[in-house]
Amino acid sequence: MTARGAAGRCPPTTWLGPLLLLACLLVSNGATEEVSENCSHMIGNGHLLFLQQLIDSQMETSCQISFEFVDQEQLDDPVCYLKKAFLLVQDIMEDTMRFKDNTPNAKVIVQLQELSLRLKSCFTMDYDEQDKACVRTFHETPLQLLEKIKNVFNETKNLLKKDWNIFSKNCNNSFAKCSSHGHERQHKEASDPQLPGFVFRLLVPSIILVLLAVGGLLFYRRRRRSHQEPQMVDSPMEQPEGSLLTQEEDRQEELPV
Repeated sequence: MTARGAAGRCPPTTWLGPLLLLACLLVSNGATEEVSENCSHMIGNGHLLFLQQLIDSQMETSCQISFEFVDQEQLDDPVCYLKKAFLLVQDIMEDTMRFKDNTPNAKVIVQLQELSLRLKSCFTMDYDEQDKACVRTFHETPLQLLEKIKNVFNETKNLLKKDWNIFSKNCNNSFAKCSSHGHERQHKEASDPQLPGFVFRLLVPSIILVLLAVGGLLFYRRRRRSHQEPQMVDSPMEQPEGSLLTQEEDRQEELPV
């Protein structure tokens, strides 16, 4: 504070304060309108056409690539889904979607990366970029990945046309639900591998006991059969009393000579 101000006299430039504030508000208003205009029309049909050409130029293959993307089963809110997908698409275009320099496909990726940088002003950041809530690893073909990216740009374009400020929505609660589901899933996955081991430890003794019982029964029957067979071979066949052969011999002895 200057000496003149301390003495209770206003500096001659004090009257400029309200004017400067008004000027700042006007500039801010103009910037807001400019941002809204840009967000509403930032994604054009040409960008979607470039993406479709990129899809059409890919070789059909069953080979899969791994990438991290939003799990729509956990995050069903369309606005929060796109807010989360936006940064992931940037990472994918930078790290995963690589083409030979100066080729048409490489130039398309550069244009989409520049578009993503301009779109950043349309999204409010209400979560950490490194937060992995609602994200999981996908294993899909390049065509499937490109379809996901095209869908993100297309849906973002449609929502921004309806409301340029729609991505200022706070999604912390939705992301927190994903985090809780993620912890439950990790806990379940951590406990599930113990189940086969428990079943294995339970079944093996039971199978051994059954095999021992069956083996003992077979051994007992074979031993019993081996004892019975010699007795049947060694004992002579006895003819029953009153048989036809005995009666015939008796008749021959009674005949007179």
